[in-house]
Amino acid sequence: MFTINIYLKIALIILTLVGGPVLMATWGFWYGFPFLLIGLGLLASYIFLGTVQSAAQLVEKMEFEEAEKRLKMTLFPKLLYVTNRAFFYIINGTLALNLKKNDEAEDWFNQAKNLKLPSDSERGLVLMQLATINANKGKWNQAKVYYQEVKKLKITEPQLKEQIKQFDTAFRQRGQAKHLRTGAAVRTGGKRRRPKMR
Repeated sequence: MFTINIYLKIALIILTLVGGPVLMATWGFWYGFPFLLIGLGLLASYIFLGTVQSAAQLVEKMEFEEAEKRLKMTLFPKLLYVTNRAFFYIINGTLALNLKKNDEAEDWFNQAKNLKLPSDSERGLVLMQLATINANKGKWNQAKVYYQEVKKLKITEPQLKEQIKQFDTAFRQRGQAKHLRTGAAVRTGGKRRRPKMR
């Protein structure tokens, strides 16, 4: 997919929105109008698409601080096209998790969950992050609710499938440990047998 450097895009927006009217005033309407039109198109794409794509590329390179700065360059997150707004929340949640800010991350992922995500894999990613956050907090019942939602989805992303398997294993191990603890308590509380008299 073709992308334009965000700083170049901003420079072009300024150049065309200023240059267009100047050309219109000095050379005539039709000399400046195309520049003005290009500038308005670039401005609209900047407002409705934001800096999400370039921030995502920085996250892939593990450049988290740069990604955070890039996201802050998005002017109006609430005006973003719905898919980009969802990814805006997901990336912010991922960055918060990286900084161990679990409560903040949970807020971001909850906002993403409430939007229409483009595919089951994206929805599964958000739900798995919420499940993991709640499991880390010891809220296993809530984690299980999110996990059960994930199980209903058609996940195609191999990495996410692996994460789901690991979570499934963690749930089973937790269930076995709970069962063992309960069993031990029952055995401890039972009557002790007397040894046979010879």
